[in-house]
Amino acid sequence: MYQPRKNNLIFSFFSWYIQFIIKKDFAAFQYDQMEVKPDASMLVLANHFSWWDGFFLFYINKKVFKKQFHVLVNAENYNKVGFLKYLGAFAAENKGKDVLETLNYAGKLLDNPANLVLVFPQGKLYSNHLKNINFEKGVMQMINASQKKINIIFAATFIDYFAKRKPSAYTYLQHWENEEYVSLQLLKSAYNKHYDQSVVKQNQLIE
Repeated sequence: MYQPRKNNLIFSFFSWYIQFIIKKDFAAFQYDQMEVKPDASMLVLANHFSWWDGFFLFYINKKVFKKQFHVLVNAENYNKVGFLKYLGAFAAENKGKDVLETLNYAGKLLDNPANLVLVFPQGKLYSNHLKNINFEKGVMQMINASQKKINIIFAATFIDYFAKRKPSAYTYLQHWENEEYVSLQLLKSAYNKHYDQSVVKQNQLIE
């Protein structure tokens, strides 16, 4: 599997650069504030519709969560976008046993309360106009590989232009009080409830 690499100089530069390009390319980026439990790691589950998604959550982590950032990406992006590995990206090199190893690695990351792991449960890019977010099975493998002392955070991001030349991005966050027994169906259902509520909020925005 491909693991994150450490380089403080590269990390610091791209941490600044991500903030710079979000401010440059968007009229506004709004997101919810929330309390963070210091004694538990964070698993962030987010919809995936654009190149920007990981950068939005990286920025929110820097401003709100303040954890060690990790994100599960595919092998192509890990290799193609060279700096991702220095921002906490990890990936399975190939299918089969390596995928299992990668998901177990993510579970171990979640055993450290200093860590945040971002996962896009859809597995691929889909339209921002979906009515329902599908979940791949790997999410549960990751949770079950951990000691389950996790804060699960739902993130739903949407983009609208309104009357501006540049778009505005909105990320709606929810801390899910997870049950002791978590199933894929339960997780998917709870996330989609948050997603539906976020769509309603987004549709009520007027400029």
